Parts: sequence; structure tokens; C-alpha cells
Amino acid sequence: MKPVALAAVVTLWAGLGLAQPSKPIYNGHGYAYFGIGGRTQVGTSFLSFGGGGEGFLYKGLAAGAELAYMAPRCCMNEGIGLLGISGAHHFVNRRAPGRVVPFVTAGYTGGFRSGWGNLWNWGGGATVWMNDHLGLRLEVRDLRQRRCWFNTSLRVGLSFR
Repeated sequence: MKPVALAAVVTLWAGLGLAQPSKPIYNGHGYAYFGIGGRTQVGTSFLSFGGGGEGFLYKGLAAGAELAYMAPRCCMNEGIGLLGISGAHHFVNRRAPGRVVPFVTAGYTGGFRSGWGNLWNWGGGATVWMNDHLGLRLEVRDLRQRRCWFNTSLRVGLSFR
């Protein structure tokens, strides 16, 4: 093979490597939160805490699940468990300290105590990544049962990856 042809083949081969899509910077993250809810239909304010995780499916689209406990502020032993699955979209999918990553989320939540109740959730917020592995998560989440309002809460927590 002539040197010019060899150089052309090597250059094309190297160019193909550069044209490959880069891997996502991270595949997902976990989070833990504490939330305080405003007054609900029954006139009670609620506290909640829980945790979950999200895995990225394509670019900023993610699927997640969480497990939580929510109870009236006056009597924490009379709460309900919450098990939710949600979809989310994170508007920036890059890992960089100081990066603010806004997101929206919506999905299904099951409430349980001595029975099971069907709820749906939606909300949004942002994660402020303090370093490569730890972020501050701020979120507003609304829980609804059919057409009735159930609870809106402000959540503050940590995200980790």
C-alpha cells in the first residue's frame, strides 16, 4: 500500500472514532428529602420524608421511584406510606460543580396504611450540584387524588451520585 493511501485510511479510521456519540456523563442519582406541606382539604399541615432514585433513559429523560412517609404535624404516628413511580426531565444533563439543573416530574403514587389509595403527583425544582457527587435538591411536589387536591409540599434534600 502506498504511503498516501495508508495515511488516508488511518485518518478516516481515526475520524470514525471521533464521530461516535460520547457516553452520558452519569447514568442516574439517588436522593433523600424532608418536606413540609401546606394545609390540605382537611385543614392539617403535613411533614414528610423519604428517598428515591432516578435513572436516565435518554438525554435528560429519566424514570424514578421513591418511598416516603407523610403525617400530620400534630401526630406523626398517624401518617401514611407513599410509594411512587415517576418520569422526569432534567434540563441539563452535565456534571459540573456549581451547576444548577432544573427538572420537572410527574407520575403515580400509591398511599398505604390499612388499605391502598391511588394518587398522582407532579412538580418541579432544581438540583444545585456542589461537587461531582453531592447536590442540594429543592422541589415543590403536588399530590392529588382524582380531581381533589391532597397535599402540596416544599421538599429540601440531598442528591448523590
